[in-house]
Amino acid sequence: MAISAQTQRTHPSQLVRTEARALLELAIRLDGPMLAPFARAVELLVEAAGRGNRVILLGMGKSGLIARKIAATLCSTGTPAHFLHPAEALHGDLGMIAAGDAVVALSSSGETEEVLALLSALARLGCSLISLCGERCSTLAQASTVWLDTSVVAEAGELNLAPTASTTVMLALGDALALEVSRSRGFAAEDFAQLHTGGRLGRRLARVGDLMHTGDALPQVARDTPMAQVIHEMSHKRLGMTTVLGEGNALLGVISDGDLRRLLERDGSNALTHSAGEIMNPHPVTIAPEAFAGEALALMEERKITSLIVVAPSGEVLGVLHLHDLWTTTRP
Repeated sequence: MAISAQTQRTHPSQLVRTEARALLELAIRLDGPMLAPFARAVELLVEAAGRGNRVILLGMGKSGLIARKIAATLCSTGTPAHFLHPAEALHGDLGMIAAGDAVVALSSSGETEEVLALLSALARLGCSLISLCGERCSTLAQASTVWLDTSVVAEAGELNLAPTASTTVMLALGDALALEVSRSRGFAAEDFAQLHTGGRLGRRLARVGDLMHTGDALPQVARDTPMAQVIHEMSHKRLGMTTVLGEGNALLGVISDGDLRRLLERDGSNALTHSAGEIMNPHPVTIAPEAFAGEALALMEERKITSLIVVAPSGEVLGVLHLHDLWTTTRP
């Protein structure tokens, strides 16, 4: 279709501002009249998940693409969810929906034929229906257990046709639902780590106890170990440091490459006459084995150190975590 030469081109920044205004208007609604239905929608999703049911997302076209993303966000934050294409549902895939599932349907107009064709089946299955829709008086909104208003003043662009601001609002509202459901269900960082085992995000959530050097790889000497043996232990274990341990693997201190350099600068040829206990740092930085890799990296950067001693609550040394173990694990 030809566009009139008289059509004024909208500046790209104005297109973004149109969508930003739509999000601001959504936030204002959530601060006011939409807060109660939003809370009810969260309640329905939490109840469904608590019964062992799932959340089913429906939508056609651009709304369907947003529905897919919301389903993925729900899954990644601990709530079982699936996207179901409404047209495919009409041709056999309706079997994906079980009695008691919660259904979230997306339609800007609320009159999407393929979605409306499923309403009687959803009612028969006893599914709660949450609609993300821009028209209060639409068929979909009127048939819903909860209607969430995704109306926008205008879509971005001079033609005001392509779904832009409306799908942005749907996406933001879907994210808000997913995260609030996750919070209500007590989903924690530990659970997130279990669902994100791959990629940098998953590695950032790895536990210190899974990354630390233990056993024969743990550099360790006693308080009375001569410096020649201390240097051999540090060179052999190749972590640039060694722990100084007492009875029962109790942490007495740590010796780093920096401690050795300072000893040589101070005592020169007499450096090897010392023992580990005489030059160790008696107040090393420690971390618990259940801490996340991201926390460990932040602590090392804050304290400007390259190793952390991993200790149990009893004070027993469990291992050593080195900065090199974390760079590839936690950097975005």
